[in-house]
Formats: sequence, structure tokens, C-alpha cells
Amino acid sequence: MKKFTILLLLIFGFQTIIGQSKKINLQKSSLTWTGKKVTGEHQGSLLFKKGNLTFKNKKLVGGNFVVDMTSLNNTDQTGNDKAKLEGHLKSADFFDTEGFPTAQMTFKKITSKGKGQYQISADLSIKGKTNPINFDLNLKSKSATAHLVIDRTKYGIQYGSGSFFEDLGDRTIYDEFDLAVVLAF
Repeated sequence: MKKFTILLLLIFGFQTIIGQSKKINLQKSSLTWTGKKVTGEHQGSLLFKKGNLTFKNKKLVGGNFVVDMTSLNNTDQTGNDKAKLEGHLKSADFFDTEGFPTAQMTFKKITSKGKGQYQISADLSIKGKTNPINFDLNLKSKSATAHLVIDRTKYGIQYGSGSFFEDLGDRTIYDEFDLAVVLAF
């Protein structure tokens, strides 16, 4: 009995030292994107493949996420226009989901701003390229939200970019796109 008690103390003590990992609920978590161009914008969604947040003494200390890029969905169009845009976004011009079916993010530095607010520094990998990204995360009891602004050109996605091509006029697609993230765990 004494050995069993010592083993339990070691296990629970070890969890306190390294933290507690909480998997995200894939059905309740969401990623929505907005991409803008001179003549308007498009919205859509992506699905998480997996993810977790790590806590130590009820403070956020880590996070790691994998996004299924093949799930890329356009939500503001229907029919042929929807299929055409989704096909183009999944092509090598944009996210090349056949060659790079997932994107990943790993939290590198987390700074508490108080009352469930955190400043996150993370590494984001898209199309085999990894770049640092910073954003704020709002943590509640069983959920977290964040808004990210991502410069697609840092990941080799230059199609329609006014930063790389001249005389695009109203065919210019802005370099940055927005991600609204809701994590449920």
C-alpha cells in the first residue's frame, strides 16, 4: 500500500510540475477566415485535426495545434462560384493542400496580461514554412478566443499580391488574411 501511495504522489506531483494538458473539442472549436481583395472579401472555415492547451497552476503555459487544410471551406458563396474559389485556394497558387495537408502552430512564449488575457508568441507553419506570430488570447473557464492576422506572403503565397506584382489593379488580393479562433476544451 505504501508503494502505491508513493507512486500516486509521484504521478500527481509530476503533473503539477509539467502541467496539465487539455485536448480541444474538435466539434465545438472553430476557425473562420476572411480574405480581402480590392473589390471585396471572402469568408470561410477550416477544421482542427487536433490540439491542446497546457496549464500549470491554472495558468496557460503551452499550446499546440494542427489544422486540416484540406477542410478549407468557402462560406460566402454557393454552387459553381464556391467550388471554383475553394479549388483555387487549395491549389499551388495558394495553400497547396495536396502537398501540404496540414498547418501547425506551437506556442513558444506566453505572457499573462491578467484576468484570462495572454500575449502569445508562437511558431506558425504553413506550406512547409515556419514564421513567428504574435496575438492575444482570451481564456475563459472552458474556452479561449483569439484573432490572428497572417501575412500569406511569408509562407510563399504570392498569387495576386500587390507586393510582388505590378499593375494588378482591382485584381489585387491583400497580403494579410484574418483568422477568428474559438477553442473549446
